[in-house]
Amino acid sequence: MPLPFLTADRAFEVSGETSDDVALPFDDHDQWRRPYRPGPWRVGAAALLLLLASFVLLAAMVIAFTGAVSAAVCFGLAAALIGCALRLLRVGAWVSRHGLRRVGFFSTTTVPWARATHVRTVQQPVRWLGLPRTVQGQALVLHGRDGERLQLLTDHNADFLSRVEAFDRAADTVEAWGDEYRPAPVA
Repeated sequence: MPLPFLTADRAFEVSGETSDDVALPFDDHDQWRRPYRPGPWRVGAAALLLLLASFVLLAAMVIAFTGAVSAAVCFGLAAALIGCALRLLRVGAWVSRHGLRRVGFFSTTTVPWARATHVRTVQQPVRWLGLPRTVQGQALVLHGRDGERLQLLTDHNADFLSRVEAFDRAADTVEAWGDEYRPAPVA
């Protein structure tokens, strides 16, 4: 059951055009944006964290009505859970005219397009859902001018597990951004 009122591109779905590759009306290349939608595993984990936070907030409210001081601890725990859920939804690769940004749960790395040599999809062992277990898969890798190698996306992360077409579309989109905004090599 589609819920078109929940999507930002509902105007395009009305006309019968449901492609994810259509640029949205607010498309601004100076703003950082994720060129793909978060996957169901990532959204599901964030939803479970928010559900847990709601139970903790309910418990904090009950504790606060009893007059106990420990309600502040529960409110703090709920705030931490909500912060983790929001950060989990921000994780991924973001692009803009200025460069490419890989947002992790604890850190963020930004590489300007001028420092990137190329962005390619390679076959290599990748981590399954970010866990220590590795499987053979595809990864979108950014190679920098100073020899740095930054893994941006994998086909086994929380956004693309069991969604091969979505990974291919996202990898192609990031590669196209790199081809468009990376300066031409000096010969």
